[in-house]
Amino acid sequence: MDKPIIVTAREFPEALQQHLQNLGKLRTYDPQSPEASLDGARVWLGTAVDPVPAETIARFPESLGLIANLGVGTDNVDLTAAAAAGIQVSNTPVVTEDTADLTVALILATCRRLNEAEQALRKDDWAAGASMLGRRVHGATLGIVGFGAIGQAVARRSAGFAMNVLYHGPRRKPEGEADTGASYCESLTDLLAQSDIVSLNCPLTDATRHLMNADTLAAMKPGAILINTGRGPLVHEAALVAVLESGHLGGAGLDVFEFEPSVTPALMELPNVTLLPHIGSATAQCRSEMVARALGNIHSFLESGTVTDPCVTLQPNS
Repeated sequence: MDKPIIVTAREFPEALQQHLQNLGKLRTYDPQSPEASLDGARVWLGTAVDPVPAETIARFPESLGLIANLGVGTDNVDLTAAAAAGIQVSNTPVVTEDTADLTVALILATCRRLNEAEQALRKDDWAAGASMLGRRVHGATLGIVGFGAIGQAVARRSAGFAMNVLYHGPRRKPEGEADTGASYCESLTDLLAQSDIVSLNCPLTDATRHLMNADTLAAMKPGAILINTGRGPLVHEAALVAVLESGHLGGAGLDVFEFEPSVTPALMELPNVTLLPHIGSATAQCRSEMVARALGNIHSFLESGTVTDPCVTLQPNS
């Protein structure tokens, strides 16, 4: 019996390739020869930054029944087109705690100006680094936009800093409030007006794209800090640059970017911006769990026609 064909969006590390070869015959997608790459395929495997738009899905053969995503976010996949084609989509929802850890790291690094102080020290300018005054995190008001698993994990961590936690989303989450002590803000504007630090932990949808734009950034408290470990296009980066250069905001900590993997050049030049290359899930443990979950979804699909982590269309700010 022929092995099922698994098409990967890119070349993966050898260890993952070997595991995949135990499940089926591997091909790497060639955009220059899509039909040959996809012919007879049963599974597509890519990361959360490998786009799977409607045009690509239209090229998929009828044999292809699963898009397996290495990552929790599925905004890179046209879920509507996949559903219309009868194709299942799976993800790897195991990044919560590691992403929450990184969110707190960005809050601390940005508020306490760690990058600037380190750069001064590396230039042998102890005095300059030692004289940089940051802002206190302990006791600050933290506004969390998107109170899903990651947002709530960030809220739990904030208790160690005696932070006052607010959150905004399309609906109240009483269980999350009871677990974290967070208070619900019905409007985003109310949350922004009260928060010393704003953390974006919502999914990217049509409703949340450019959620932080010229108007909403201007609605933030003067000197406030913006943190984004959600998705880059939640923020209109040109507008962010403008409010940072004007001095309205005190700084920003970004793990994701609007035009990823490219970074808006002006952000690279601003000293009060902490920049990271999308490493929310970048721990050895988390990446191993992601791989195991993806392999499990593929195995389940090939064996039973169903997956263990089916994706549904996310609600804005869930």
